[in-house]
Amino acid sequence: MNIMLVSVTERTREIGLRMAVGARGRDILRQFLVEAVVLCLVGGGLGIALGRGGSYLVQLILKWPIENSPGAIAAAVVVSATVGMIFGYYPAWRASRLDPIEALRYE
Repeated sequence: MNIMLVSVTERTREIGLRMAVGARGRDILRQFLVEAVVLCLVGGGLGIALGRGGSYLVQLILKWPIENSPGAIAAAVVVSATVGMIFGYYPAWRASRLDPIEALRYE
C-alpha cells in the first residue's frame, strides 16, 4: 500500500492532466488498481520462481525428494492478486478523487 501511495503522490500532476483532458474518476481508479494487481502478481511470480528454484537446489544438493504442488501455486497467485486489490484500493480511490486543478498545481 505504501508503494502505491507514493506512486499516487509522485504522479499527482499526471493524474491531474489525465483528468483535465477527460479521464473520469473510475478510469483513474481502474488504472491504479490494475497497476497494484500487476505489481503484486509480478512479485508473486518471482516468489514462486525462487521457491521452485530453491526446491530444485535442495533436490540436487541434498538429494531430498521434492513434489510440485499446482494447488499451492494457484493459491499463491490468487492470494497475490487479492492482496493487490485490497491494498491497492485506497491509493487508487485517493487518486480518483483528486481535483484536477489542484493536482496540476501540485509541485
